[in-house]
Order: sequence, then C-alpha cells, then structure tokens
Amino acid sequence: MATYRYVGKLLGISARLSHSGAGCGYQSATSHWLPHNPQGLNKLPQSPHWAIPGRTMFVQTQDTPNPNSLKFVPGRTVLESGTMNFAGPRDAYCSPLARQLFRIDGVKSVFFGPDFITITKSDSNMEWKVIKPDVFAAIMDFFTSGLPVVNEESKPSADTAPSEDDDEVVSMIKELLDTRIRPTVQEDGGDVLYRGFEDGVVKLKLQGSCTSCPSSIVTLKNGIQNMLQFYVPEVESVEQVKDDEEEAAQV
Repeated sequence: MATYRYVGKLLGISARLSHSGAGCGYQSATSHWLPHNPQGLNKLPQSPHWAIPGRTMFVQTQDTPNPNSLKFVPGRTVLESGTMNFAGPRDAYCSPLARQLFRIDGVKSVFFGPDFITITKSDSNMEWKVIKPDVFAAIMDFFTSGLPVVNEESKPSADTAPSEDDDEVVSMIKELLDTRIRPTVQEDGGDVLYRGFEDGVVKLKLQGSCTSCPSSIVTLKNGIQNMLQFYVPEVESVEQVKDDEEEAAQV
C-alpha cells in the first residue's frame, strides 16, 4: 500500500501544476525524548519514548516505504546543504557520526539529509525494536559531544540545481528534480540525484531508503518518469544507475 500512496503523491504533483509535493506514503511517527518523571526515574515509560537521564534531546522516528529503512529526525540540523550516503563502514571515514552508527549491530547503511538520518538494517528478520535504542543513544551522545557531523574537508553530494553549462532541457529536468521530486523523496528518508541525460533517457541515482526499497522501480517508472515526461516531452524514460559497491552488495 505504501508503494501506491508514494507513487500517487508524485503523480498528484504532476496533475497539480501550481503545487509542489508534500510527502510520499504514510509516515507513522513516534517521539523519543526525556519525560518529566520525578517519581520513577529508574523506570522506563511504557509509551514509545526513549529516556536518558540528563538529556533533553527530542528524536522522532518515521516509517518509510522500505521496511528495512527507518528515518530518525533529531530536531537538529544534520547537514547544512546537500545529502550524504554511506553504503558501508568504509565510506564513513569522513563522518564521526556515521562511524558511531556503524558500530551498532545490524546497521547496513547510513544516509544524512538536511534534518534527518536514515538507517537501513542488514537483516530483514531483525526487529527495529532491537536496533532503535542503540541508534537513539548514539545520536544523542553525538549531538551533545559538539563534534562535527562530517569533517570540514568532506563535501555532501552535489545537488541537482541547474548550472550555466546546462542546456534548456537539462535545466528543466534538474529544476523539477530539485524543487518537486527530491523534497517528496526526502520526506521518506531517501534522495534522488541527477546523473545524466542522453538519447531521451534520464539517469538517476537513488539513495537512502530508496536504495533497496522494493517499490523503487515503481517509483521511478510510474512516479518520477511520468512527472518528467509531463513537463519535458524530450524525456522518453528514466533509468537507475548504481555504484560498483551497490552492484556487488546485491550479488
């Protein structure tokens, strides 16, 4: 059902020329913070809140269309601009936060958005309730440490904003991606990056919760492709491109 709601949102954007997308699929949210509980400090509450004495940080979780990915919203700025995807521990050398998250058993990949962190688990049979407490603790510990999320010399993924070197068609494609499609995808803990346009084919790279999402192909073809074709007649199809590491991980 999440797949059809997700694609429906993107198609709905195409139909409403004067409105941008609001979100993809249903997102259930739970909050994790330090409640005021003077009579039971040593007893964890039964409601879905995560309590750590001395902490006042507020963390939300949101479901994504990918059952193996969960979006964590710490209520703090994660990246000032762009996004960053860490497919494995080897990619996390430039981020103290990502390295800390990869130390948690069951974490397969980490994705940073402007104000959220998407965690993808390695084992579909492992329940989120096993992983979430460690992720909450790692996020809270990090943001109270004062360390930078990423090292100064590292750069987030380039966005899809048009450049002076782009022709009219590419500029239109990038503008649609940047202003209408990416915000919708990011609300579900993922991202989509422009990787080229050749012979009518738009090449895109999916990140975050979209990388291994069962509905990613449907999203590309029935959502993003239809929207781009609606606005840009030169677009014939949309294809997903993958890094060598992603290809190897699926073998």
